[in-house]
Amino acid sequence: MSSLLSPVVRPRLSRPSWLSPKVFRTEVLAGLVVALALIPEAISFSILAGVDPRVGLFASFTMAVAISICGGRPAMISAATGAIALVVAPLARDYGLDHLVAAVILGGAIQVLLAALGVARLMRFVPRSVMVGFVNALAILIFAAQVPYLLGVPWLVYPLVALALVIIVGLPRLTRAVPAPLVAIIVLTVITVAAAVTVPTVGDQGELPKSLPTLGLPQIPWTMETLALIAPYAFGVALVGLMESLMTAKLVDDITDTHSNKTRESWGQGVANIVTGFFGGMGGCAMIGQTMINVKASGARTRLSTFLSGVFLLILVVALGDVVATIPMAALVAVMIIVAVSTFDWHSVAPATLKRMPLGETLVMVTTVATTLATHNLAIGVVAGVLTAMVIFARRVAHLVEVTSVLDPDGGTRIYSVHGELFFASSNDLVYQFDYAGDPEKVIIDMSRAHVWDASSVAALDAVTTKYAARGKTVEIIELNKPSAAIHGSLAGTLTANH
Repeated sequence: MSSLLSPVVRPRLSRPSWLSPKVFRTEVLAGLVVALALIPEAISFSILAGVDPRVGLFASFTMAVAISICGGRPAMISAATGAIALVVAPLARDYGLDHLVAAVILGGAIQVLLAALGVARLMRFVPRSVMVGFVNALAILIFAAQVPYLLGVPWLVYPLVALALVIIVGLPRLTRAVPAPLVAIIVLTVITVAAAVTVPTVGDQGELPKSLPTLGLPQIPWTMETLALIAPYAFGVALVGLMESLMTAKLVDDITDTHSNKTRESWGQGVANIVTGFFGGMGGCAMIGQTMINVKASGARTRLSTFLSGVFLLILVVALGDVVATIPMAALVAVMIIVAVSTFDWHSVAPATLKRMPLGETLVMVTTVATTLATHNLAIGVVAGVLTAMVIFARRVAHLVEVTSVLDPDGGTRIYSVHGELFFASSNDLVYQFDYAGDPEKVIIDMSRAHVWDASSVAALDAVTTKYAARGKTVEIIELNKPSAAIHGSLAGTLTANH
């Protein structure tokens, strides 16, 4: 009876970490800094895509807010990006904004589908050398994107950039109460406004919106012809967006020593793009530069900073557009320079590291960097790096297969022992490792120290037995492990037209 009267003990819900006053302050200030850094980027990417600046700004708002709720990597920033702009620019140029928006919505749906199919698990096949190349290429691209803001500008821009760099580097040595990039932005804005100096500002990059984004459907013909037209661009949006987002998520995992849900991040990116499309945005994915500002420069770690970056962005451009327009580009350029320098993996190019590193690993890193810089597309660079790594791995493993043989005491049987992994690259030379003419009537091939991976290996074993059979000799293959026996049993004798 007493147990019936005892109070019910309810599980205690863990309080979100951002409710801590210290964490809350960090997240809020980080969100504000990121929002300021997003504005010129979003405008630039809108111009790159051939659409009104408002399309990129609204996309950055909806992407950030949606991914903060649906994403799998806390503190990562998603917004309108140059990679997506490059994909959709031809569609916008030839068919207009509505077709671009439709492609973004379809691309988001494809990302959700790919997430359900487990595409995030493919990240395990990205080698470390590709990841290092991705990071280094990214740092170079971030720095290169700032160069146009330093050429053909008034001489005052250079001391302003230098002052901002001093603040960003030096202030953390005195206090970390507020993000140094935010202080640099405020100080430079006050100086330029108070002194009435003429330098490039955020307002010079394009017109800021005066109203909120509205929900609606793209005005396109809903036909199969339209679907066929936008589908290739939608696949481009989906694949490029997922690759950049998952690579960035992995980078943030390493920086924060935490694990993120890549599958959730994949479908979260899809949902964010669908939402963005319905609000007339140009789509997007994870932004490495702004993510580094949020995570490394500002110390953010939760979803709150991502959410607030989108909210602050909308408030800044709609309600405080006149104030934001006065921010000198020199301040934002300095922030991005620091991000580029801190993102680059300097250890990877140190002479001592290069001397110890296998040549193949260095080649993979260089291929990733070079391809990315040549195409200005991180996704293509990563694919090139992975393919290079696969070729180098295949060549390396191909030479690890060894065949040894012994003759039994009575001289009537030759026993061959195969050591190593048999696949398309390593099995090609297998057929030449046997003495078909000189061996006795019976041959045994011991596979206890080998593994059969593919049809090419089975075909090589078939070729060996066929050559012996042509000389009236018998071959027995023994000691196949269970997976090897399964693939050999299902394919042996069926891979040539003679069977």
